[in-house]
Amino acid sequence: MQDSNSSLPATHLRGILLTFCFVTVVSLFVTAFSRHGATVTQVEENLLTVHEWGTFTSISGPDGRAMDWLPLTGSTDLPSFVEHLVDPHFKGGLRGTVRMETPVLYFYSPRETSVSVRVSLAKGLITEWYPHATSVSSVNENKVMTLYDPRVHGSIHWDVVHIQPGTADDFPTDRSQNPYYAARLTSSSPLTVETTAGAQRERFLFYRGVSTFSPPLVATVSGKGTVLLQNQGSEDIPSVVLFERRGSRLAYRILGPLSDRASLTMPSSLDGSLPALFSDLAGILVSQGLYPDEAHAMLETWKDSWFEEGSRVIYLLPRSFVDTVLPLQISPSPGATQRVFVGRLELVTPASQQAVEAAMAAKDHATLAKYSRFLEPIVRFMLTNSTDPRRTQFLEQQLENAQSAIMR
Repeated sequence: MQDSNSSLPATHLRGILLTFCFVTVVSLFVTAFSRHGATVTQVEENLLTVHEWGTFTSISGPDGRAMDWLPLTGSTDLPSFVEHLVDPHFKGGLRGTVRMETPVLYFYSPRETSVSVRVSLAKGLITEWYPHATSVSSVNENKVMTLYDPRVHGSIHWDVVHIQPGTADDFPTDRSQNPYYAARLTSSSPLTVETTAGAQRERFLFYRGVSTFSPPLVATVSGKGTVLLQNQGSEDIPSVVLFERRGSRLAYRILGPLSDRASLTMPSSLDGSLPALFSDLAGILVSQGLYPDEAHAMLETWKDSWFEEGSRVIYLLPRSFVDTVLPLQISPSPGATQRVFVGRLELVTPASQQAVEAAMAAKDHATLAKYSRFLEPIVRFMLTNSTDPRRTQFLEQQLENAQSAIMR
């Protein structure tokens, strides 16, 4: 009896040990399986890649900082199916420092998936977009509106964007000829957004806006034709290009990364070529993370605008600056995201002032049309430096004419 009684605890002990070992093994197996499953899921999600490019356009004032102007003046240069925040002719109060032009978001995925996308614009408003968005911050046309109101904060949200690689390129078109379509010249996955009026398809998400933020680059033009550049940000500006065009002749100079200050002399001879500049800019855009076809699409989109009459600085913005003024949220998070934005800073050089003033005096509307939406701020720039009463009176009349033309 003693042997039998003494063996009972041992039996229980072995059972307990076996149970513990079994539970431990199962637990480890489940944990390992769960981790493996999470890893596989995460890897699949990380196969999604997002690339974005866009332009911030501003005008350098007498002090080198971005001037206040009406960024929505001139043609919207967009197809009829693109949606607008307000009537495209509404200009009241939307004076700002920056026109955010044609950011496009490309998505690359090996399989069909869906994401939500939200973009916010500091000190500004989203003004145009396509496809249809779930929500866009709005304005009230019946009230006095200014972008300098601290309560103004633009945003746009696409709740569900279907990414559909390998599907047909049945994107909308209209009869207009404009650079919008050039952005489709990539291998990115087609997108579909469902609306109450039916599905809308595009190769990218598109949006534009206006804002009052201060660009990181300050550029001052001296009387001798030297452009003084100053980086006001905390990170290097990756690349800077000084460009000038007069009629059919042009020239450009490329400066490497700008960490603090630099000076560039305006080209003395306009003997450059657009093909050479295109090649150089494509290399710069690709070095910043764009695919070659994306860089080509961007240059095709802006070839008639970046390189028009006048003088300007074209520069690459630091990624951290873009993320600060234009936060982007995509869910689920992509495995990789590239955002390449170009700053376009118009320069009011002595040559530009002389050309504009002569054209105004001669009522040469063809020449004035070359300066288009920048004409009003150019005249205001000229007024700040005018000391001749008769010239001041003339410029004030021209400014009034330009402002009246804008508001019509």
